[in-house]
Amino acid sequence: MNKKPEDLLPELQQHPRVILGHEPTPIDPLPRLGQDLGIDLWAKRDDCNGLAFGGNKVRQLEYYLGPGVDAHADTVLITGALQSNFVRLTAAAAAKLGWQAHVQLEERVPSNDQLYRKSGNIFLNNLLGAEISYFPEGEDEAGADRALDERAEELKSQGRRPYVIHLGLGSLPYGGLGYIRAAAEAYRQVIASDNKPDYVVIPSGSGLTHAGFLVGARAIGWDIPIIGICVRRNQKSQTDRIRQRSNELADMISRPGLITDQDIIISDKTLAPGYGKINQQVREAIEKTAQLEAILLDPVYTARTMAGLIDQVRTNAIPKGAKVLFIHTGGNPAIFAYQNAIESFS
Repeated sequence: MNKKPEDLLPELQQHPRVILGHEPTPIDPLPRLGQDLGIDLWAKRDDCNGLAFGGNKVRQLEYYLGPGVDAHADTVLITGALQSNFVRLTAAAAAKLGWQAHVQLEERVPSNDQLYRKSGNIFLNNLLGAEISYFPEGEDEAGADRALDERAEELKSQGRRPYVIHLGLGSLPYGGLGYIRAAAEAYRQVIASDNKPDYVVIPSGSGLTHAGFLVGARAIGWDIPIIGICVRRNQKSQTDRIRQRSNELADMISRPGLITDQDIIISDKTLAPGYGKINQQVREAIEKTAQLEAILLDPVYTARTMAGLIDQVRTNAIPKGAKVLFIHTGGNPAIFAYQNAIESFS
């Protein structure tokens, strides 16, 4: 199959996009880890899409910033956790476009560890030239967005042309369009390789990667179970979020009613003790993947997702011998910020 994602999903072309990363990202076999788990395991390597260590937010930013380019913006504002990959990649995209980035860091993970507060993505934000501010609450999406809007008004008064990326549920999920596109890209790859998976396992956090991939798959008729692994909220809260985001994204590509409740599969069994906090399952996932495949996972998203995949296999929710596609969403700089936390589980 030689068709591009926009050939499979022409509805995407109505949404402006700025190209920031490399595509298609490769799908690599993970034979040693797969053998260890008793499955046929592959990884969609969105950690390899360029732009300052890469990651899933590159695809999302292409659709968030497309309208900003059309509006001749010169400044972008975004909010996220201290070690947010989205924030780091927004700073990188701004540098690439010649814009100024204002990044607001939320106190979402209580920690006085100086590696957590200065290394990893925070170090890169500074290196990329971002202006940094702090927001004291970690679970107040609406309040964090309001703070960005206030700063944007200040910048307007200084003659800047700010563009705000709102991530709360009150805003349209433009970033999810990037993962609608990614689903079509992955489908094209697996069809061409004649090695279609039985399951997809994907992180489920803000919901745009999970919901976007789900909507994209169903829109092209790919009826594969897509298992979202909770990295921030419990199963019930995340199910509600994915339902809303999926419906919004389906409407944005003129496919209302595309997603049913049966399409939404979510596990929170590896979430405790919560967002950005290490547990033994996460530590095991980091070590196994590094030592068996030389692939690095970050503790917040990808390692927790791999931990969820391992749990799905061990509990037979994914049967032995199944073919599984793991969506590697990047985030590798955070592993340095979490060094002390990871080593505390030795």
